[in-house]
Amino acid sequence: MQLIPGNLINDVRSSGWVDAMVASSPPANDATTSILLARDSENAYRNWMIRHPSAVGSIEQILLHAHGKRFVLFLDYDGTLSPIVANPDRAFMSNAMRSAVKHAAEYFPTAIITGRSYDKVYEFIGLTELYYAGSHGMDIIGPIKKSDPAVDHNLYPLLQHQPACSRFIPMIENVFRSLVENTKAIKGARIENNKFCVTVHYRLVDQNNWPKIAEIVLDILKEYPDLKLTHGRKVLEVRPVIDWNKGRAVEFLLESLGLSNSDDVIPIYVGDDQSDEDAFTVLRKANRGFGIIVSSIPRETNAFYSLRDPSEVLYFLKYLVRWKNSIDA
Repeated sequence: MQLIPGNLINDVRSSGWVDAMVASSPPANDATTSILLARDSENAYRNWMIRHPSAVGSIEQILLHAHGKRFVLFLDYDGTLSPIVANPDRAFMSNAMRSAVKHAAEYFPTAIITGRSYDKVYEFIGLTELYYAGSHGMDIIGPIKKSDPAVDHNLYPLLQHQPACSRFIPMIENVFRSLVENTKAIKGARIENNKFCVTVHYRLVDQNNWPKIAEIVLDILKEYPDLKLTHGRKVLEVRPVIDWNKGRAVEFLLESLGLSNSDDVIPIYVGDDQSDEDAFTVLRKANRGFGIIVSSIPRETNAFYSLRDPSEVLYFLKYLVRWKNSIDA
């Protein structure tokens, strides 16, 4: 594709996309400056936690509120169950985390809601007892059960839902191929096809080339009015223009499980990305359950509680399982 030269870079800058990309990556500093910034950052984080207290530090309060009620768990993947890594194909969760999620699913309905495709996140996790909402909730499957052995030995999902109709798939594939072709000369750029969305990873791209990345994406999208561009942690994401997101996926799953109108249900959503804010907002507006933001820096969020990193997510999940096991004993 021949890109439009000249003023398009200025248009990209004025649209705010480059600013958003830069905001997700603090600049490098010398050692002394880094120490001072780290000290200021820690103070800012403590102040931020007054409004978003630690879910680990508040866990007894959470469990007291849950007396006589049921938890439903919704978990993001990257940055929540697995660390953020330079190569998205290497975002493996630890065996301890997989075990914690597996045990949590034995006691609580548990769903993974992620920007990854269902196939990719299932490959990372490999647990059939979970609900999976891939492509930001546009591809919902699970849990996987065995058919009646008297009939056959196949596996089948108990639930399937795709709010983004199949007509979007060829668009996404075309955008994916165009992005791969047009970014191949940009070192570090990675393009991921997540079935109903395309993810452009620029974590390994030199910052001087970020405007070029945004230019390429926006220029290609001019041909696809039914697709939109969103932003995450060092990613740009192309998605269908439909009224669906992770928050809608939470609502759908609660309804499908027959838990939408149950006063004894407490949904918990744990996530680290901007796209998780839609789910946090749903829970806050409904005044039920709570969102938990996974972040080591202060940020604007509709989550109520916070956790610093996946290691605290692991602790939180294991604590919930021990608590449930103790009251059921």
